[in-house]
Amino acid sequence: MAPSLDDESSLFNFVVRDGNGVKGIVDSGISKVPRPYIQPPAEQINKKNASKCEIPPIDLSKLDGPEHDEVANQIVRAAETLGFFQVVNHGVPIQLLDTLKQTAHNFFGLPAERKAVYRKEVSPSPLVKYGTSFVPEKEKALEWKDYISMAYTNENEALQQWPMECRDVALQYLKTSHEMVKKLLDALMANLGVELDDSNIDAFIGKKMVNMNFYPTCPNPELTVGVGRHSDMGTLTILLQDGIGGLYVKVPEDIDMEKKGEWVEIPPIPGALVINIGDMLQIWSNGRYKSAEHRVRTTSTKSRVSIPIFTSPQATQKVAPLPQVVEKDGMAHYREFLFSDYMNSFFGNAHDGKKSLDFAKVSFS
Repeated sequence: MAPSLDDESSLFNFVVRDGNGVKGIVDSGISKVPRPYIQPPAEQINKKNASKCEIPPIDLSKLDGPEHDEVANQIVRAAETLGFFQVVNHGVPIQLLDTLKQTAHNFFGLPAERKAVYRKEVSPSPLVKYGTSFVPEKEKALEWKDYISMAYTNENEALQQWPMECRDVALQYLKTSHEMVKKLLDALMANLGVELDDSNIDAFIGKKMVNMNFYPTCPNPELTVGVGRHSDMGTLTILLQDGIGGLYVKVPEDIDMEKKGEWVEIPPIPGALVINIGDMLQIWSNGRYKSAEHRVRTTSTKSRVSIPIFTSPQATQKVAPLPQVVEKDGMAHYREFLFSDYMNSFFGNAHDGKKSLDFAKVSFS
Protein backbone atom coordinates (compact mmCIF):
# COMPACT_ATOMS: atom_id res chain seq x y z
CA MET A 1 0.00 0.00 0.00
CA ALA A 2 1.31 3.47 -0.89
CA PRO A 3 2.24 5.65 2.09
CA SER A 4 0.72 8.96 3.06
CA LEU A 5 3.26 11.53 1.88
CA ASP A 6 2.22 13.84 4.70
CA ASP A 7 2.82 11.32 7.48
CA GLU A 8 6.60 11.30 7.79
CA SER A 9 6.85 8.27 10.06
CA SER A 10 4.67 6.10 7.82
CA LEU A 11 6.67 7.29 4.80
CA PHE A 12 9.95 6.43 6.57
CA ASN A 13 8.67 2.95 7.44
CA PHE A 14 7.44 2.36 3.87
CA VAL A 15 10.74 3.45 2.30
CA VAL A 16 13.31 2.25 4.83
CA ARG A 17 11.84 -0.45 7.07
CA ASP A 18 9.64 -2.19 4.51
CA GLY A 19 12.29 -2.03 1.81
CA ASN A 20 10.27 -0.19 -0.83
CA GLY A 21 13.00 2.42 -1.25
CA VAL A 22 12.62 5.63 -3.20
CA LYS A 23 11.54 3.54 -6.18
CA GLY A 24 8.48 2.45 -4.20
CA ILE A 25 7.40 6.07 -3.70
CA VAL A 26 7.92 6.88 -7.37
CA ASP A 27 5.99 3.76 -8.43
CA SER A 28 3.08 4.84 -6.22
CA GLY A 29 2.51 7.73 -8.63
CA ILE A 30 3.73 10.83 -6.76
CA SER A 31 3.61 14.20 -8.49
CA LYS A 32 5.80 16.09 -6.01
CA VAL A 33 8.79 15.34 -3.81
CA PRO A 34 7.85 14.33 -0.24
CA ARG A 35 9.04 16.78 2.40
CA PRO A 36 11.73 14.50 3.97
CA TYR A 37 13.56 14.57 0.63
CA ILE A 38 13.60 18.34 0.16
CA GLN A 39 17.16 19.55 0.72
CA PRO A 40 17.96 22.89 2.36
CA PRO A 41 18.56 25.52 -0.36
CA ALA A 42 22.34 25.47 0.21
CA GLU A 43 22.47 21.77 -0.70
CA GLN A 44 20.26 21.93 -3.79
CA ILE A 45 22.10 21.58 -7.10
CA ASN A 46 21.57 24.28 -9.69
CA LYS A 47 22.23 22.57 -13.00
CA LYS A 48 22.23 25.85 -14.93
CA ASN A 49 25.17 27.26 -12.94
CA ALA A 50 27.43 24.22 -13.28
CA SER A 51 30.05 23.81 -15.96
CA LYS A 52 31.34 20.54 -17.36
CA CYS A 53 34.77 19.19 -16.54
CA GLU A 54 36.54 19.24 -19.90
CA ILE A 55 39.64 17.23 -18.88
CA PRO A 56 40.16 14.46 -21.48
CA PRO A 57 40.21 10.84 -20.27
CA ILE A 58 43.54 9.12 -19.58
CA ASP A 59 44.44 6.26 -21.95
CA LEU A 60 45.65 3.48 -19.67
CA SER A 61 46.88 1.28 -22.54
CA LYS A 62 49.82 3.68 -22.83
CA LEU A 63 51.05 2.70 -19.36
CA ASP A 64 52.48 -0.43 -20.99
CA GLY A 65 54.55 1.42 -23.59
CA PRO A 66 57.12 4.19 -24.06
CA GLU A 67 54.65 6.82 -22.78
CA HIS A 68 54.42 5.17 -19.34
CA ASP A 69 56.00 8.05 -17.43
CA GLU A 70 53.86 10.67 -19.13
CA VAL A 71 50.65 8.76 -18.38
CA ALA A 72 51.74 8.08 -14.78
CA ASN A 73 52.29 11.84 -14.41
CA GLN A 74 48.77 12.51 -15.71
CA ILE A 75 47.37 10.17 -13.04
CA VAL A 76 49.45 11.84 -10.30
CA ARG A 77 48.50 15.34 -11.48
CA ALA A 78 44.78 14.42 -11.41
CA ALA A 79 45.16 13.00 -7.89
CA GLU A 80 46.93 16.16 -6.71
CA THR A 81 44.30 18.52 -8.10
CA LEU A 82 40.70 17.45 -8.67
CA GLY A 83 40.98 13.95 -7.18
CA PHE A 84 38.81 12.74 -10.07
CA PHE A 85 39.65 11.55 -13.58
CA GLN A 86 38.29 9.29 -16.29
CA VAL A 87 40.09 6.38 -17.94
CA VAL A 88 39.69 4.57 -21.26
CA ASN A 89 41.35 1.39 -22.58
CA HIS A 90 41.18 0.18 -18.99
CA GLY A 91 40.87 -3.54 -19.65
CA VAL A 92 37.25 -3.97 -18.53
CA PRO A 93 35.26 -5.19 -21.57
CA ILE A 94 32.79 -2.59 -22.89
CA GLN A 95 30.13 -5.28 -23.30
CA LEU A 96 30.46 -6.09 -19.58
CA LEU A 97 29.89 -2.41 -18.71
CA ASP A 98 26.66 -2.44 -20.75
CA THR A 99 25.54 -5.68 -19.07
CA LEU A 100 26.28 -4.18 -15.64
CA LYS A 101 24.02 -1.18 -16.28
CA GLN A 102 21.19 -3.40 -17.54
CA THR A 103 21.62 -5.77 -14.58
CA ALA A 104 21.33 -2.86 -12.14
CA HIS A 105 18.07 -1.72 -13.78
CA ASN A 106 16.78 -5.31 -13.66
CA PHE A 107 17.65 -5.73 -9.97
CA PHE A 108 15.91 -2.53 -8.89
CA GLY A 109 12.94 -3.48 -11.05
CA LEU A 110 12.34 -6.55 -8.86
CA PRO A 111 9.33 -6.56 -6.51
CA ALA A 112 10.09 -4.81 -3.20
CA GLU A 113 9.89 -8.05 -1.19
CA ARG A 114 12.67 -9.64 -3.29
CA LYS A 115 15.01 -6.73 -2.50
CA ALA A 116 13.88 -6.24 1.09
CA VAL A 117 15.29 -9.62 2.17
CA TYR A 118 18.72 -7.95 2.00
CA ARG A 119 17.89 -5.06 4.34
CA LYS A 120 20.64 -4.65 6.93
CA GLU A 121 18.43 -5.82 9.80
CA VAL A 122 17.38 -9.08 8.11
CA SER A 123 19.94 -9.85 5.38
CA PRO A 124 20.89 -13.53 5.29
CA SER A 125 24.49 -12.46 4.62
CA PRO A 126 26.76 -9.96 6.41
CA LEU A 127 28.25 -9.29 2.95
CA VAL A 128 25.05 -7.98 1.34
CA LYS A 129 23.03 -4.93 2.24
CA TYR A 130 20.09 -3.34 0.44
CA GLY A 131 19.20 0.15 1.55
CA THR A 132 18.17 3.65 0.69
CA SER A 133 19.74 7.09 1.18
CA PHE A 134 23.00 6.97 3.25
CA VAL A 135 22.29 6.97 7.00
CA PRO A 136 18.52 7.67 7.03
CA GLU A 137 18.37 7.77 10.83
CA LYS A 138 20.93 10.62 10.97
CA GLU A 139 19.96 12.72 7.96
CA LYS A 140 18.09 16.02 8.05
CA ALA A 141 17.00 15.39 4.45
CA LEU A 142 17.03 11.99 2.77
CA GLU A 143 18.94 11.22 -0.44
CA TRP A 144 17.00 10.16 -3.57
CA LYS A 145 18.81 6.83 -4.00
CA ASP A 146 18.41 3.09 -3.45
CA TYR A 147 21.38 0.73 -3.47
CA ILE A 148 22.59 -2.82 -3.04
CA SER A 149 26.08 -3.30 -1.66
CA MET A 150 28.10 -6.51 -1.95
CA ALA A 151 31.29 -6.90 0.08
CA TYR A 152 33.95 -9.22 -1.36
CA THR A 153 35.82 -11.69 0.83
CA ASN A 154 36.47 -14.53 -1.60
CA GLU A 155 34.86 -15.95 -4.71
CA ASN A 156 33.11 -18.86 -3.00
CA GLU A 157 31.37 -16.65 -0.45
CA ALA A 158 30.37 -14.19 -3.18
CA LEU A 159 28.89 -16.99 -5.30
CA GLN A 160 26.98 -18.34 -2.31
CA GLN A 161 25.83 -15.09 -0.73
CA TRP A 162 25.55 -12.26 -3.28
CA PRO A 163 22.09 -11.91 -4.90
CA MET A 164 21.84 -14.32 -7.81
CA GLU A 165 20.31 -11.57 -10.00
CA CYS A 166 23.56 -9.57 -10.08
CA ARG A 167 26.21 -11.88 -8.61
CA ASP A 168 27.99 -13.13 -11.75
CA VAL A 169 28.26 -9.82 -13.57
CA ALA A 170 29.37 -7.97 -10.40
CA LEU A 171 32.10 -10.55 -9.82
CA GLN A 172 33.30 -10.21 -13.42
CA TYR A 173 33.49 -6.44 -12.96
CA LEU A 174 35.57 -6.86 -9.82
CA LYS A 175 37.94 -9.38 -11.43
CA THR A 176 38.45 -7.59 -14.75
CA SER A 177 39.12 -4.22 -13.06
CA HIS A 178 41.73 -5.55 -10.60
CA GLU A 179 44.70 -5.15 -12.97
CA MET A 180 43.67 -1.55 -13.70
CA VAL A 181 43.39 -0.74 -9.98
CA LYS A 182 46.87 -2.16 -9.40
CA LYS A 183 48.32 -0.04 -12.24
CA LEU A 184 46.69 3.15 -10.94
CA LEU A 185 47.83 2.51 -7.38
CA ASP A 186 51.29 1.59 -8.61
CA ALA A 187 51.65 4.98 -10.34
CA LEU A 188 50.30 6.90 -7.33
CA MET A 189 52.44 5.04 -4.79
CA ALA A 190 55.63 5.17 -6.87
CA ASN A 191 55.31 8.96 -6.84
CA LEU A 192 55.30 8.79 -3.03
CA GLY A 193 58.36 6.52 -2.94
CA VAL A 194 56.54 3.24 -2.28
CA GLU A 195 57.02 0.19 -4.47
CA LEU A 196 53.90 -1.97 -4.65
CA ASP A 197 54.16 -5.75 -4.65
CA ASP A 198 52.10 -8.77 -3.58
CA SER A 199 53.38 -8.47 -0.02
CA ASN A 200 52.06 -4.96 0.64
CA ILE A 201 49.18 -4.30 -1.79
CA ASP A 202 46.53 -5.59 0.64
CA ALA A 203 47.51 -2.87 3.10
CA PHE A 204 46.05 -0.43 0.56
CA ILE A 205 43.25 -2.33 -1.22
CA GLY A 206 42.68 -5.48 0.84
CA LYS A 207 38.95 -4.79 1.10
CA LYS A 208 36.63 -4.46 -1.91
CA MET A 209 32.95 -3.82 -2.36
CA VAL A 210 30.69 -3.55 -5.39
CA ASN A 211 27.60 -1.34 -5.15
CA MET A 212 24.75 -0.84 -7.56
CA ASN A 213 23.06 2.55 -7.11
CA PHE A 214 19.63 3.44 -8.46
CA TYR A 215 18.38 7.01 -8.76
CA PRO A 216 14.68 6.90 -9.76
CA THR A 217 13.15 9.67 -11.83
CA CYS A 218 12.24 12.62 -9.62
CA PRO A 219 9.36 15.06 -10.11
CA ASN A 220 11.37 18.01 -8.73
CA PRO A 221 15.09 17.29 -9.26
CA GLU A 222 16.08 20.81 -8.23
CA LEU A 223 14.82 20.18 -4.66
CA THR A 224 16.62 16.90 -4.04
CA VAL A 225 20.03 15.24 -4.26
CA GLY A 226 20.83 11.69 -5.31
CA VAL A 227 23.87 11.74 -3.03
CA GLY A 228 24.92 14.61 -0.79
CA ARG A 229 28.36 16.25 -0.62
CA HIS A 230 31.00 13.77 0.54
CA SER A 231 34.35 12.20 -0.19
CA ASP A 232 34.78 8.41 -0.29
CA MET A 233 36.41 6.92 2.79
CA GLY A 234 38.61 4.32 1.06
CA THR A 235 41.59 4.22 -1.28
CA LEU A 236 40.33 4.34 -4.89
CA THR A 237 36.77 4.24 -6.21
CA ILE A 238 36.11 2.90 -9.71
CA LEU A 239 32.76 4.15 -11.01
CA LEU A 240 30.72 3.15 -14.01
CA GLN A 241 28.13 5.84 -14.74
CA ASP A 242 25.45 5.59 -17.39
CA GLY A 243 24.82 8.14 -20.15
CA ILE A 244 22.44 10.33 -18.15
CA GLY A 245 25.02 12.26 -16.11
CA GLY A 246 24.55 14.11 -12.85
CA LEU A 247 27.88 13.50 -11.08
CA TYR A 248 29.45 16.73 -9.75
CA VAL A 249 32.88 17.30 -8.22
CA LYS A 250 34.04 20.31 -6.23
CA VAL A 251 37.24 21.97 -7.41
CA PRO A 252 39.37 22.37 -4.24
CA GLU A 253 40.12 25.90 -3.06
CA ASP A 254 43.80 25.24 -2.42
CA ILE A 255 44.99 24.14 -5.86
CA ASP A 256 46.18 25.92 -8.96
CA MET A 257 43.19 25.35 -11.24
CA GLU A 258 40.41 27.35 -12.79
CA LYS A 259 36.98 27.34 -11.13
CA LYS A 260 38.30 27.03 -7.56
CA GLY A 261 35.50 26.24 -5.13
CA GLU A 262 33.04 25.58 -7.96
CA TRP A 263 31.13 22.40 -8.72
CA VAL A 264 31.85 20.87 -12.14
CA GLU A 265 29.97 18.03 -13.80
CA ILE A 266 31.88 14.88 -14.81
CA PRO A 267 30.26 14.20 -18.18
CA PRO A 268 29.64 10.57 -19.14
CA ILE A 269 32.11 9.32 -21.76
CA PRO A 270 31.02 6.11 -23.52
CA GLY A 271 33.22 3.18 -22.45
CA ALA A 272 35.10 5.19 -19.81
CA LEU A 273 35.35 4.54 -16.08
CA VAL A 274 35.52 7.33 -13.51
CA ILE A 275 38.27 7.10 -10.86
CA ASN A 276 38.21 9.05 -7.67
CA ILE A 277 40.72 9.40 -4.88
CA GLY A 278 39.48 8.38 -1.42
CA ASP A 279 40.30 9.71 2.04
CA MET A 280 42.94 7.02 2.72
CA LEU A 281 45.08 8.15 -0.23
CA GLN A 282 44.84 11.73 1.02
CA ILE A 283 46.05 10.56 4.44
CA TRP A 284 48.87 8.26 3.21
CA SER A 285 50.12 11.09 0.96
CA ASN A 286 49.91 13.53 3.91
CA GLY A 287 47.55 15.72 1.93
CA ARG A 288 49.33 15.72 -1.47
CA TYR A 289 46.55 13.71 -3.08
CA LYS A 290 43.05 15.12 -2.69
CA SER A 291 40.07 12.94 -1.93
CA ALA A 292 37.36 14.29 -4.19
CA GLU A 293 34.31 15.99 -2.71
CA HIS A 294 31.41 15.00 -4.94
CA ARG A 295 27.63 14.75 -5.10
CA VAL A 296 24.93 13.47 -7.45
CA ARG A 297 21.96 15.26 -8.97
CA THR A 298 18.62 13.60 -9.69
CA THR A 299 16.73 13.81 -12.99
CA SER A 300 13.11 13.99 -14.06
CA THR A 301 13.48 12.21 -17.39
CA LYS A 302 15.02 8.79 -16.77
CA SER A 303 16.10 6.63 -13.86
CA ARG A 304 19.88 6.61 -13.53
CA VAL A 305 22.22 3.85 -12.38
CA SER A 306 25.86 3.88 -11.32
CA ILE A 307 28.04 0.97 -10.28
CA PRO A 308 31.07 1.75 -8.07
CA ILE A 309 33.79 -0.54 -6.81
CA PHE A 310 35.12 0.71 -3.47
CA THR A 311 38.65 -0.36 -2.54
CA SER A 312 40.08 0.22 0.92
CA PRO A 313 42.37 -1.29 3.55
CA GLN A 314 41.13 -4.16 5.73
CA ALA A 315 39.29 -3.09 8.88
CA THR A 316 42.22 -4.16 11.08
CA GLN A 317 44.79 -2.15 9.10
CA LYS A 318 46.59 0.74 10.80
CA VAL A 319 46.67 3.88 8.63
CA ALA A 320 48.94 6.92 8.90
CA PRO A 321 50.83 9.23 6.54
CA LEU A 322 53.72 7.35 4.89
CA PRO A 323 57.00 7.96 6.77
CA GLN A 324 58.94 8.93 3.63
CA VAL A 325 56.34 11.60 2.82
CA VAL A 326 56.30 12.94 6.39
CA GLU A 327 60.10 13.15 6.33
CA LYS A 328 59.93 15.36 3.22
CA ASP A 329 57.06 17.47 4.57
CA GLY A 330 58.56 17.91 8.03
CA MET A 331 55.37 16.98 9.88
CA ALA A 332 52.39 14.63 9.73
CA HIS A 333 49.03 16.28 9.07
CA TYR A 334 47.09 13.15 10.14
CA ARG A 335 47.41 10.82 13.12
CA GLU A 336 47.60 7.03 13.05
CA PHE A 337 44.32 5.13 13.46
CA LEU A 338 42.68 1.78 12.81
CA PHE A 339 40.68 1.75 9.58
CA SER A 340 37.71 0.15 11.40
CA ASP A 341 37.52 3.22 13.67
CA TYR A 342 37.50 5.52 10.63
CA MET A 343 34.72 3.43 9.07
CA ASN A 344 32.61 3.64 12.23
CA SER A 345 32.98 7.42 12.25
CA PHE A 346 32.19 7.67 8.51
CA PHE A 347 29.03 5.57 8.69
CA GLY A 348 27.98 7.12 11.99
CA ASN A 349 27.33 10.53 10.43
CA ALA A 350 25.31 11.98 7.56
CA HIS A 351 27.21 13.16 4.49
CA ASP A 352 28.83 16.54 5.13
CA GLY A 353 31.49 17.39 2.58
CA LYS A 354 34.98 16.35 3.65
CA LYS A 355 34.30 16.48 7.39
CA SER A 356 35.01 12.72 7.50
CA LEU A 357 38.73 13.59 7.41
CA ASP A 358 38.46 15.58 10.66
CA PHE A 359 38.57 12.20 12.45
CA ALA A 360 42.25 11.81 11.49
CA LYS A 361 43.49 15.41 11.31
CA VAL A 362 46.23 16.49 13.66
CA SER A 363 45.26 19.62 15.53
CA PHE A 364 48.04 22.22 15.67
CA SER A 365 46.31 24.46 18.19
